[in-house]
Amino acid sequence: MFKQMINVTQRQGAKAMGELSFGPHRAMCALGARGFASKKTEGDRKTPIGQFELRRLWLRPDRVSIPQTRFPIHFISQKSGWCDAPDSVFYNRPIERPFGASHEILWRRDGLYDVFFELGYNDVRPEAGKGSAIFLHLQKNNFNPTLGCVAVSWRSMNFILQHAKPGCRVTLGKNR
Repeated sequence: MFKQMINVTQRQGAKAMGELSFGPHRAMCALGARGFASKKTEGDRKTPIGQFELRRLWLRPDRVSIPQTRFPIHFISQKSGWCDAPDSVFYNRPIERPFGASHEILWRRDGLYDVFFELGYNDVRPEAGKGSAIFLHLQKNNFNPTLGCVAVSWRSMNFILQHAKPGCRVTLGKNR
């Protein structure tokens, strides 16, 4: 077995494209449209630099079969959302819709969140405005940039699901 560390670096000359490595697995991934940031803020479209634990695994049960994984699975529904309103007491937390404050909708047509990992960024005691909903999720439209997350192919997600263990960390860094 290999080290429980997923590394993501920025591709040379491509702000929003990254390289992911996890044990023997190497693949491209999408990053925030404005690349990496050492000081992330809400809505800046940047991916935070640092080392973050894979927290919870989320899955949309009507589209994805239960994968082989060591992580407990949390299921999303049509009412699932994620608060991104810095002034809310629910900031950077899962919420149930309808919800009065600004939030990300998790039940989507495009499949982006059919299966995703919540990253341990600004989550223990969320700091208002520091960024929310930082996920490792599925890519769309040939690796379009994200709003600050890391987006991977189904092939990469399946590899991570099969080989990552609770406590696995993701290092998000600069250029190779």
